[in-house]
Amino acid sequence: MSRDMSDLMRAKHGRPVHHWRRDVVELAALFTAVAVADAVANLIGHGPDGPALLVISAIVLLATAAFHVWWSRRHGHAPPTSDTGARPPSPERQAGPSAAAPADPEPGSGQSTLWRMRTTVQDEPGALAALCTALAGQRVDILSLQTHPLADGTVDEFLLRAPAGLAASELTRAASRAGGTDTWIERADAHDLVDAPTRILGLATRTALDAAELPLALRQLLGRCTIRSLPAAPLGGGDRAADGVPVEGVLEDTVMRLRAPEGGVVTVERPYLPFTPTEFARARALVELDARLGPRVPRSRDVLTLPQGNAITVRRADTGDLDAAKAMHGRCSERTLSMRYHGPAGDADRYLDHLLSPRFGRTLAVQTASGRIVGLGHLLWDGDETEVALLVEDEWQRRGIGTELLGRLVAMAVEAGCESVYAVTQASNTGMVAAMRGLDLPLDYQIEEGTLVITARLEPAPVGSESPY
Repeated sequence: MSRDMSDLMRAKHGRPVHHWRRDVVELAALFTAVAVADAVANLIGHGPDGPALLVISAIVLLATAAFHVWWSRRHGHAPPTSDTGARPPSPERQAGPSAAAPADPEPGSGQSTLWRMRTTVQDEPGALAALCTALAGQRVDILSLQTHPLADGTVDEFLLRAPAGLAASELTRAASRAGGTDTWIERADAHDLVDAPTRILGLATRTALDAAELPLALRQLLGRCTIRSLPAAPLGGGDRAADGVPVEGVLEDTVMRLRAPEGGVVTVERPYLPFTPTEFARARALVELDARLGPRVPRSRDVLTLPQGNAITVRRADTGDLDAAKAMHGRCSERTLSMRYHGPAGDADRYLDHLLSPRFGRTLAVQTASGRIVGLGHLLWDGDETEVALLVEDEWQRRGIGTELLGRLVAMAVEAGCESVYAVTQASNTGMVAAMRGLDLPLDYQIEEGTLVITARLEPAPVGSESPY
């Protein structure tokens, strides 16, 4: 047994850890004091300045004694202050990282941090036990464990609660010493405390209620990843996007491709961590569920009264509203369409089928009492980013419709767990700029290729809170 492991076992059972080097230093200090005392005594006995030398010797002895006491308390029998397991458990533990807590809390403060860790171990008896023992030696609680069998090993995924002063590097080193390889670790939060079966059932329920939830469900299932949906045929024609992708999908290390129900392809990329066959099977099951249920969007409606007295209805829209959306485009001026689509107004209609599809995001429609659509708001999943876009018919502009749509879209983005949303517009589009400022969120402005990109950083909604929309 190595010295570090021996020290760890003694600390685990509450016994102090001593090292022979400390004892040698203490003995050397004691012998030095004796030698000094003997020399002083000889000088006193043979010199004329005996009293002065006696006072000096007393001072030297007091200083040596004080140094010895300080050294003993600093390195001797005091409880260790490292996170090796000798510290007694705190009576209170925080469920997750606190926003008000310092970045590196003092050891022994009683705070804790949640981590998600994944590592690969050999598929042999005792491998998992060794890993768990190494984590226990760092006073780490294992809250949940999932195993993903591979051809040449097993991937173990942990949800851990560790002392707040324990760095991620210490956890990875502990896993490495226990035989873990390809270790990956990141901070977790209270939402990860839900066990895996419950979380997967919840994602399946959300997908069953709304076709637009599929990309979000995949992202929450697989962690930080980039999801792109390719349509069945590119806008300019050509080969189908699904060509070369079998019905059962394709798994290629850090990329998986799944056949979408309408004939397109859903591509999921996670460069920092390869997908396991278990994750691939779960993602494929969600896509299959989505395919069996067919197109669907919630049919809830909110009736609002504008300041001018007009009653409007805000509801979800999909490809079934394509004709009404095209009719609205026909009533919009060329300037309004060019500010929305940043190009020739005649190209606007060909984007609508894509924009209204729940595969690529969510769309809200504003409808008058007569059933005419006068406004559209889009929340579009753009890889790992989220775009918001608005179009309001000229006659209905400056009545608060754009602000209402944008507020609802941002609330959807917060609910979906998005960190930010961005809008692409022009500096002359004062209505869109004012609506983004009205969100009362931190904004970032950038000019890209003659267009204005406004990014709003979102604040996560408190657990259990309801959207104001």
